[in-house]
Amino acid sequence: MVELKSPAEIARMRVAGRFVADVLAELRERARVGVNLLELEAYVRERIRERGAESCYWDYAPSFGRGPFRNTVCLSVNDAVLHGLPFDYALRDGDVLSMDLAVGIDGWVADSATTVVVGTAAPEDVQLVRATEEALAAAIDVAVPGNRIGDISAAVAAVARNYGYPVNTEFGGHGLGRTMHEDPHVPNHGRPGRGYRLRPGLTIAIEPWFARTTDRIVTDPDGWTIRSADGSRTAHSEHTVAITPDGPEVLTIAA
Repeated sequence: MVELKSPAEIARMRVAGRFVADVLAELRERARVGVNLLELEAYVRERIRERGAESCYWDYAPSFGRGPFRNTVCLSVNDAVLHGLPFDYALRDGDVLSMDLAVGIDGWVADSATTVVVGTAAPEDVQLVRATEEALAAAIDVAVPGNRIGDISAAVAAVARNYGYPVNTEFGGHGLGRTMHEDPHVPNHGRPGRGYRLRPGLTIAIEPWFARTTDRIVTDPDGWTIRSADGSRTAHSEHTVAITPDGPEVLTIAA
């Protein structure tokens, strides 16, 4: 069931969104050659504790994972793109790091992701990251009342197609608000004019992610970390967006 939020409820989600955006911006600065993923996890854990917020990932146990997730941020390196478990790994020059964070504050949730290239950036990696960012911007542009979920999905796929990247449809965006995952599902490929009609009060996470040369994925033995099936590099961008009478409002913007 899709739950539409009031302006007051969206304002409360905006608070969570700004915190998520601020922490991701801080992580972008901290993601340097030699920094261990466990250091980044520890930093996020402390920021959440200081704010009196709640991690949406800690103890998360969906059907596709293995047991409860016991970290506060998803950190996915190179061919890993989603649900990456932080582990004892020091970042290397040229690594592509996707960071995905969902946090609740006073009962309302926001979710966002960003991808950085650590140290020396290969042009093909820069292009891959840029493609996800452009796809996210294109999808947000069409997230207006009266359009449909399929318009968002088609906008993502069009950017991927322009860059020559295949699109996986197993994991995509989603509704959110009181919890991290609510209806509706927001796939990264679809047909314009199809699906749930966008209405003021709808809050969704839009999250394009691409692998360079495949739309197939595999899951690590840890039961969580999702990788490109052929080992090609990946990137992921995400924002929490509210549909308002005046158009889309991105809630995960740094203060």
